[in-house]
Order: sequence, then structure tokens, then C-alpha cells
Amino acid sequence: MAEVTLREVEAARDRFDDAVVQRTAIERSRSLSEVVGAEVHLKMEHLQRTGSFKTRGASNKIRQVAERGEASRVVAASAGNHAQGVALAATNAGIDSTIVMPENAPQAKVDATREYGATVELRGEDFQAAMAYAESLTEDDDTAFVHAYDDPAIVAGQGTIGLEIHEQMPEADTVVVPIGGGGLIGGVSAALAELDPEIRVVGVQAERAATVPESLDKGIPASVESPKTIADGIATGGISELTLDLIEAHVDEIVTVTDDEIARAELLLLERAKQLVEAAGASSVAALLSDDVDVTGETVVPILSGGNIDISLLQTVLTQALTERSQLVRLRVRIEDQPGEMTKLSGIIADTDANIRTVRHERAVDDLRVGEAYLVFQVVTSGTGHAENIIQKVRDAGYGVERVA
Repeated sequence: MAEVTLREVEAARDRFDDAVVQRTAIERSRSLSEVVGAEVHLKMEHLQRTGSFKTRGASNKIRQVAERGEASRVVAASAGNHAQGVALAATNAGIDSTIVMPENAPQAKVDATREYGATVELRGEDFQAAMAYAESLTEDDDTAFVHAYDDPAIVAGQGTIGLEIHEQMPEADTVVVPIGGGGLIGGVSAALAELDPEIRVVGVQAERAATVPESLDKGIPASVESPKTIADGIATGGISELTLDLIEAHVDEIVTVTDDEIARAELLLLERAKQLVEAAGASSVAALLSDDVDVTGETVVPILSGGNIDISLLQTVLTQALTERSQLVRLRVRIEDQPGEMTKLSGIIADTDANIRTVRHERAVDDLRVGEAYLVFQVVTSGTGHAENIIQKVRDAGYGVERVA
């Protein structure tokens, strides 16, 4: 089994072209520090040119392919971020690239990959299907396959983030790393293990795409068939022997987070840290906000691994988060089905300074008597207290009302 050491990680950084890979900043978040009870410093990897750390591994791999004259074309499979990294690195190195993406890949990531110079083919319903098709395209001797994580050159490239964290924040106690296929945490943990073995490395997976806990239990890579999570960037459905070995050797803890926890972290990052981060990138912060990682009093660095969020998914995340915080509520009001009732109720709600987003009638409901109907309002509020005040005002006017979301 090939190894990844600090030497390979340092060599990867020496190969980087500043036009492709940037040294990203680390910024303290006062708000998150207060919430978590620790000194939280965000590694802003979502601010890479392609919006993701994936550019690092792809650049290291493709630069070596170009220098050795191994191929004139590279092929890769990706849900989006690896695709963009490979496309940019290949174009920069003067090599053609073909990227296979799942048919449900976010359109923004598909468009960006093409803009970086790649030929994009959409195949299969998930990453595994895209991967199988991509591998079938490498029969030509002049084509090199660029794996998203099962390659020492890829892992070493991702590990350069560990170098930067150690240089920028040498006092770090804990580094929190999102895990998909394990290339990022494998490289970062390998570098930090040699630079400062006292630094704790915590890996985070989306609960419905978690493969590492079972893999560690069994001692061999485990997989999840068709993982379903909003964190599409880490929904690889599996890890490799290479990355599992690195995790076993260098990672201290593995935790999982739910999609709800990831959504809350995304919203918190947007509101309080002013950072727009995709779900996979927010998973590191979601872990800090959970009860599973205790960093009280520590200096902690969560890696914000990507910022290529699909706008429709962002809308879904925001709607869910606002509903949880009672800033978006649905109220079902029982009325006599006669003219003027909607106007009257709309006035009551408006008098509380709430905004009605939508309203609809429901008449075909079993528990309604003849001549009755429900009005269902979706209302924007300032929070729990405001929502409760609206409900009370409607009740005071003589209506039966219940919150249904």
C-alpha cells in the first residue's frame, strides 16, 4: 500500500501554480467562538478559485502526469467539486479533460466544469454509476484516470491544507475535517501527524452517507448504496483502502451529523460569519455545534471545504432552517366558507406586522362540516414569540387555528 508522508505533501505544494491553487486564509469567527466556547478559526478553503479544496489534489496529480508525458487526456468522475478542480488543472497543464458527472449533478457545477475547459458527460444516478462509466473511458493508453481520492498524489495535494493550517495557526488544538472519500482528511492528518502529533484531528461525515464508522469496525472499506444527503460533495458512498489506512493511523475521532444539523450550520455561517458555504463544507461546523465534539477552551480550526452551493438547494436549506426557527410558519385556520373571511384573517395577521407569503383554501377534508373550509397561510415572522402572538390574535378573533409547520 502506497503511503502519504509529509515529504510527499511538501513536494505537492512545490508543484502548485498560483493561477490554479491559492493559499487560503484562516479567519477567527467571534460569533462561532462564543457559541462553541472555544477559539474558532475558519480555514476558508471555499474561497479557492474553483470554490473547493479539490483543486489541490487534482493539480498535484495532473502536473505529474504532464511532466512525465504519461497522457494527453485525463478522465475523472465527480459530483461537482473534483470535476472543477480537474478541469482547471488540466487546462492549465495543456491537457484535455473529460469529466463524468451524475445526471442529477447541480447545474451550476456542470456549467462551471465546462467553463474551466472540460468535456462533461452526464451518466448514472449517483457517483458510483458515474465512476463506473468514467473508468470505461480509460482503455486508451494515452488517457490517465484522476480518481477523486484513491490516489497518493491526490491525497498529498489535499494534505497541503494541513501545511497551511500549521503555519497559519500553530497553536491549533483541534482540526475538524469533512469526509467523503477520505482524501482530504487522509492528507491533512498525515501532514499534521508529522508536523505536530498533539493536534487532534476530527473527521465528520453526513449521517446518511457515513461509511467510515463501519469501515473502521470491519477493518475494510465499507460502502453506502445511493447515499441521500444535502451534502452532495461528501456523498461518495465509499472510501478506499488508502484513505482508510490513513484515517486509522492518524485520525483521532469520527462523528456524524444529520442534514438538519448541516442546514443549521450553513445558516449560522451565512448569518454570523458572512460565509456562503455548501453543505459539505458546513459539516465541519455542524460537528462543532453538535454534542459529539467537545472543544471547550481550545483553539479549533474547522475546514470549510467548499462553497459551490446550488441555489435551489440553498433555498431548501434556508426554508427548512427558517421553519425550525419559527420565522416561516404555516397556520391552518378553520372558517365559515363565505365571502370576506380571507380578507378578515389577512387583516388580523397584517396587524401583527407579519408578511403573508401564500394562502390557499382546503375544502375536501374529512373533519370539516358542510359550509366550512380551512385557510392555510404561510407567514413570515420575526421568530417564535411573533408566531405565537399571531396565533393568539387569530384565536381571540374566534377562529380555530393550529400551526401545521
